[in-house]
Amino acid sequence: MKRIFLTAAALMALLHSHAQTTPVDTSHISRKLKVDEINLVSSYYHQNGNNSAVTGGIGSERLTDISNVIDVTLVKYDRKNRKNKFRLDVGVDHYTSASSDRIDLKANSSASHADTRFYPSIGWTRENESKGSTLMGGVSYSGEFDYQSLGANIGFAQKTANKMGEFTAKFQAYLDQVTLIAPIELRPNYSPGTGGREHEQYGTSGRNTFALSLAYSQIINPNFQVELLTDVVQQSGYLSLPFHRVYFSDGTVHQETLPDKRFKIPLGLRANYFLGDQFIIRTYYRYYTDSWGIKSHTISLETPIKLSPFVSVSPFYRFYTQTGAKYFAPYQAHGVSDEFYTSNYDLSKFNSNFFGAGIRYNLPNGLLGIQQINMLELRYGHYTKSVGMASDIISLNIRFK
Repeated sequence: MKRIFLTAAALMALLHSHAQTTPVDTSHISRKLKVDEINLVSSYYHQNGNNSAVTGGIGSERLTDISNVIDVTLVKYDRKNRKNKFRLDVGVDHYTSASSDRIDLKANSSASHADTRFYPSIGWTRENESKGSTLMGGVSYSGEFDYQSLGANIGFAQKTANKMGEFTAKFQAYLDQVTLIAPIELRPNYSPGTGGREHEQYGTSGRNTFALSLAYSQIINPNFQVELLTDVVQQSGYLSLPFHRVYFSDGTVHQETLPDKRFKIPLGLRANYFLGDQFIIRTYYRYYTDSWGIKSHTISLETPIKLSPFVSVSPFYRFYTQTGAKYFAPYQAHGVSDEFYTSNYDLSKFNSNFFGAGIRYNLPNGLLGIQQINMLELRYGHYTKSVGMASDIISLNIRFK
């Protein structure tokens, strides 16, 4: 089922390396396509809470998710000495969810209590190192039982004349189809005592997202780097989730109903300071606002510490706070005069904290006799939400070079 939760891709992102400012001598570089690196990332995620949107803002949010992703990067220089990178990612998530199973009101009784998501993507970049310019593009797909998404992106980047700054622009589009699975008691063929037709043919509805992302990064000096980021995002179509219940003050139950348009603007600032070769301070701030009335602030800090030439640790912390959407109200608080309504606590007012640490091993001699394994990283994070939800995630990344 379509869901919002912390994923390894978002929360266990690998550390960015120093920006390369010296052009590469390509006079002797092979123009054959070769494997640059392969990353294998596995994660386990578990959450619990008592504000399930499936049951109207009350009920268990218990969910577990196992994710496995492989990404392969290939490199080839063309005849004009432009560096072409091809990246193939393939990910598979499998989850079980107590809240999703309540779509049919019988715990562990239906296909909705578990699902598998498959999400491959292909990306390409072409860097002209002498001109400091880069072209990029890619396509992606994500599919699960009730949600299908096709994505595409194009973009370019241009470094300044002294190679100390870089401007990046990217346009992304996602064309989605939502399967209209209503709560069982709201289906036309439902009759109490006989159950619903779980495998009936459901309709679908479209949802489109278009985003323009702009960024400018600047190397202030060898120890200090900053980056400014902004996005302009427009969503349209069916933006509700059909199996989210909303209980009105008169005791009646309805499907979540939200506007068919949403406009979002996030603004971000990233700053990294390198204290010699052993200590880095990575900071990030983001302000977000949208047309549904949500305003939020995100502040994060990560401090990688190099304990030896081969081992580093990275404690991190993130604080997040948001106002509630103007269409949110808790269980049995909406009235019959409301045009739009949701009891999804992701759209409520709340604060959250996310903290943890990672440990990274560089393996110049390989691992278990495999010379190509040159890095292993293990990360753990704990997340708490002021509305009563908590989660844990652990991930393992193995890199072949």
